Formats: sequence, C-alpha cells, structure tokens
Amino acid sequence: YQIIMKEIEFWFSIGSTYTYLSVHRLKEIGKNNNINFIWNPFSVRNIMIEMENIPFTPPTKKNKSEYMWRDIERRAMLYGFKAKVPVTYPLKEFDLANQLAVLGKEEGWIEEYVSLTYKRWFEYNLEPAIEPNLSEILEMIGLNAQKIIEKAKEKKIIERYNEQTKLAKKKKIFGSPTFIVKDELFWGDDRLEDAIKWLNMDIK
Repeated sequence: YQIIMKEIEFWFSIGSTYTYLSVHRLKEIGKNNNINFIWNPFSVRNIMIEMENIPFTPPTKKNKSEYMWRDIERRAMLYGFKAKVPVTYPLKEFDLANQLAVLGKEEGWIEEYVSLTYKRWFEYNLEPAIEPNLSEILEMIGLNAQKIIEKAKEKKIIERYNEQTKLAKKKKIFGSPTFIVKDELFWGDDRLEDAIKWLNMDIK
C-alpha cells in the first residue's frame, strides 16, 4: 500500500541563528514521522526591519547575545550535535545566501545547500555566501559554482525571492524558523514538536 506523506511548511532565512537547529533535525524527523517538509526561503531581515527589530551585534545587547549563543549550544547538545559558537553574525551576504536557496528550491538542491551551509557556518565558522566557502559548498553538492552564483543574481531569482518574502508577510510570518500546519503558525525551533502534534490531531 502507498504511504501518504503529511506536509509541514518550513519557512526560513539563512542568517537566522536558531534555524541552524531545525535544519540539522528535519531530515531525521521527517523520516521518523512520515512528514514532508516544504522548504520556503524568504527574507526575515526585510520583515524585521519593517518591524523595527534590528539584529543585535555584540557589544550591544551583550547579555541577550551571550544567552542566545549559549542557548543554541545547549540545544544542539540536547539534540546530539555540536555547535561551535559564537559564529560570524549578522551575515554580510544575507540576500545572496537566500537567493541561492530560492534557486535551489527551483532546481531541487535546496536541502543539500542549506544543510551544508549551516553545518560549515556553525561547525567551522565559515560565513555563508562568502568565498571561497560558497564555491566549495556548491561544488561539494555537484554544481558548477560560477554558473549557479550568476543564476542566483539574475533578476528573475531576485523577483522570486521578493515574492517569497511577500508571501511570508501574507501568512503573517515574522521570524525564522516558522512552521505552518493547517494555517497555524509555530515560530521557533522549539515549536517544531508542537507543530507535529498539531499535524497529527484530528481537528474538524
């Protein structure tokens, strides 16, 4: 018999620190729970600026910054993997990193690209979308780095990226990662399990 896969929308921006935790967990969680996660890159930075919520950089908001890094480190340990924090933040090439994810979604390599990008960022502090790290990642997943980077900078990909961001706003998304189940929003890596429970509830 054919197993029917359930679906959860996964909205994210490369550049979000807590998204690292989700990216590292989705493959196994999807397999164990028979869930297909639909990866949707967008610009959380654009939305945050509209909300006048500007990402902090040390030494501003020092206590909050230190808490965030330690919290990510703790949660990674609880999940069974290791984050070497702090890492470079915020990203200098935020938009390019996410334009590449948009292109990857269209061409079918988004999960490999995003997973490897986060792994190298949080385990080796290699900043996303910065050379030579960017080309190395693309080549590691079997792509022609120069051609892919050129395509990611094309007008149609930028427009698609902007469309994704507009759609995220329409869905009332304000942060990354966000999971959507039956039009219900679950914001944050620590809400993923709640999203799965909601997905499995028999709600009329």
